[in-house]
Amino acid sequence: MRINPDKCVACGNCTYVCPMDAIYIDPVIRRATINRDECVECYSCFNGLSQEHLNPTMVRTVRNVFKMMRLRFDPEPDVCPTAAFEPDELVWPRVVRRAFSDPRVPHESTGVEGRGTEEVKTNDVSNRVKVGEVGFTIEFGRPGVGARFYEIQEMCWALAKAGVSFEKKNPITTLMTDVPSGTLREDILNEKVMSAIVEIKTGIERTEEIIRLVWDVEKKVKSPIAIGVGTRCGTEGEENIVAPILERLGYKLVRAKTNLGLGRAVLQAVPEKREAVTA
Repeated sequence: MRINPDKCVACGNCTYVCPMDAIYIDPVIRRATINRDECVECYSCFNGLSQEHLNPTMVRTVRNVFKMMRLRFDPEPDVCPTAAFEPDELVWPRVVRRAFSDPRVPHESTGVEGRGTEEVKTNDVSNRVKVGEVGFTIEFGRPGVGARFYEIQEMCWALAKAGVSFEKKNPITTLMTDVPSGTLREDILNEKVMSAIVEIKTGIERTEEIIRLVWDVEKKVKSPIAIGVGTRCGTEGEENIVAPILERLGYKLVRAKTNLGLGRAVLQAVPEKREAVTA
């Protein structure tokens, strides 16, 4: 994303809508400017502000006249009065930023919008995590902080050494040049995104081991990390194996969200019906 300096009138409205604090008013040129290194191409500025098309010269003149009269003229707070935002034509590797940061853009690798994965939310249908297994979602970044891929790389290397299975239908996995070692493409390591999710699964007996591994890596990176744990419940919705482990590790469990999916699979295979035809 870029801001056209010929159109910008430095109203400052855009500085409030950027979730990464990447937009500022440059005191030298007196225009809104985007810090391209911090911008994650989420398009919140472009999509979050109404784009009016007032003449920039007229707006600056009116503001200067009002300033001489000790009056102040400001546009509505949700408006870019001169439509100064102009999306760049993103190329590799910068295009990765938008894929992970703009929730309206589907990932080419999975076809899923947002971070590119449905996680275990559709496990009733996808059957990613089977009985006796536990699935982990390790989320990097948050609005205002973000994450760099070199931080995600540290986690992937550590998980790979532990011998876990990376989820194939996950965009982070598709960015690996070597899945068994968890090695990401070198040309994306310095790219910054709003957030990204690493997905793995392993046997239930390794739940505590993996959580402690994540704790160790978390100390080495700046990005905030959130860990999600999913497993199969019993026929009546009970879960008495993973929950005690999490509680022992200090997590307070609260049933705050239930993903229903498409319901319980109850249909049995229908035997093929054959009809005898006589001539």
